Formats: sequence, C-alpha cells, structure tokens
Amino acid sequence: SVNNLKDPRRITMKTILLTGCALGLLLSAQAHATEAPLEGTLSKIASAKSITLGYRDASVPFSYVGDSSGKPMGYSVDLANKIVERIQQKTAVGDLKVKYNLVTSQTRIPLVQNGTVDLECGSTGVTAERQKQVAFSYGFIYVKGQLLTAKDSGIKGFADLAGKNVVTTAGTTNERFLKSYNAEHKANMFVISAKDHGEAFKMLETGRAVAFYMDDALLYGERAKAKDPHHWVVVGEEQSREIYSCMVRKDDPQFLAVVNETLGDLYRSGEINGIYQRWFEQPIPPKGLNLEFPMTSELKAIIAKPVSDPVE
Repeated sequence: SVNNLKDPRRITMKTILLTGCALGLLLSAQAHATEAPLEGTLSKIASAKSITLGYRDASVPFSYVGDSSGKPMGYSVDLANKIVERIQQKTAVGDLKVKYNLVTSQTRIPLVQNGTVDLECGSTGVTAERQKQVAFSYGFIYVKGQLLTAKDSGIKGFADLAGKNVVTTAGTTNERFLKSYNAEHKANMFVISAKDHGEAFKMLETGRAVAFYMDDALLYGERAKAKDPHHWVVVGEEQSREIYSCMVRKDDPQFLAVVNETLGDLYRSGEINGIYQRWFEQPIPPKGLNLEFPMTSELKAIIAKPVSDPVE
C-alpha cells in the first residue's frame, strides 16, 4: 500500500543498502588502485592466460615422470603448483592454463632466459655464476655431493676410484666439481658425463661406471628407481654443497616476489613439512620405495630464515 511505501524504516533500510554498496565499490576501487599494475612475467601470464613450467623427467624425487600419464610429479612440482595457485590469484585469471616444457641440465637456464619457460622448479643449485644469468627463489632443499655405488663394490670414497670410471650428469655443478677435483688431486679417475640422472644411473647399473657422483638427495631418488634398491648404497665424504631453488628471469622483481611470498608462507605455516615428508619419508611412485631421507638441520635453518644465496 501507499502507507508502506512511505514507511520510514523501509526508506532507511534501502538507504543503508545503497550506501553499503557504494562504500564497497569505493573500497574495491581503492584496493585495485593501490595494487601495482602487472609487469614482466605476471603481465605475460595474464595476457596469455597460461604459464609454462620447466620440469625434469628424471630428477627423482624433485621433478620426474613416474607413470603413463606423462605428467611431472615430485617435491619441486608440488611447490611449483602452490606458486601457480598464488599467481592465479595475483593475475585474476579464472582458468589459468598450465603448460609443461621439458628441460635438461644444459637447456634449463637458456629456456628461462629466452622466455620459453616462466618458472623452473626442478633440481637446480644456486651458484654465483648462475645468478648472473637468472634469478633464484628461496632455497627449498640443501644437498651434498656423494657417491652411489653397489654394496659389494668395495668403494667407500674418492680414494677408491683411481683408474675407475665415475659417471656424473653433464651440465651440472657436480660435473665441474668432479673434473676439477680429479685434476687438482691427480685422483686418476675416468670421468664420464651422462645426459641426465637416469642415463647416469643406467651406466652404473650396467657396469660402465663403478660409481655415480651427484647430490645426495638425487642419488637416493635414483636408488629408489632401481630393480633392487637395496643393492645400492650412498657413500663417501660429503663434497660440494648447494641449495636448490626455483629459477625465474632476471630483473623481474614482481614475479620473484610472488614466488618467494608463496614459499615463505609454506615455511611459516609449517605446510612445507607435509610436502617434504610426502616425497622423502614416505613410499613414492613408481616403485613405492621410501627414500628415508629426513629433513636436514641445514634445510630446517633455511625454512626458519629463508635464503636464496649460494652456499659458502
């Protein structure tokens, strides 16, 4: 009725609703105004509505293809997926398409540099030399160089390798370290370089090399893939030390900040512990073997105080 239309309570409620809507729109507009416009990689991702992740196909348990789906899985892949979720929020792309691009030790840096890959979370160690070419996120693992060999090989360390074939992976810091160690110490090893960790382990399995020199976490990953994992042991005094990080293009602080913000939140919340345990302390595909590689004190220190610098 006419009387109801003039009801002061109805007018007041309508006024409140309208005022509330107007205030909401104003606050939303102010929030968007204070957000920095998207630049660099974030702008590229928003325009393309897609992101390209660089992955490794044989870096167990970091980034590898473990089943017939052909999709990468692993510790680093889980971290990359968390970063993608945050990027989706930042870019406000409702249906962000994730593309995967296979990289190797030799191609990973050039593919990040030339824009083919937006984010590489694999098994890449931070070095001062690499920092001149790409930018690195906070570290997500701390690794040490050791040897993988057969239990009955009699090899306990570098001193037992004179006159023998030792395999490592081409394009890695481990390859550089092994070659320089061999020359400086006149160790008389025969250093063989394989194209990836999988090929290196095959050379070890088939007797073309007596030991495989690589970062300890990766060696435990290769051991997990073996026909008989318990036939193989990780031995030797710890040599080179590194942290692994995600790689992004240089001079793109906005994108790097999103990557670090995501990792920092995982560390502060403790969510990183469950992700780590899933890949290093529980049975993993394809063999269902437990790497039995508990979190080191060095990684706990990085989680407590995130860093992205080379290990001294």
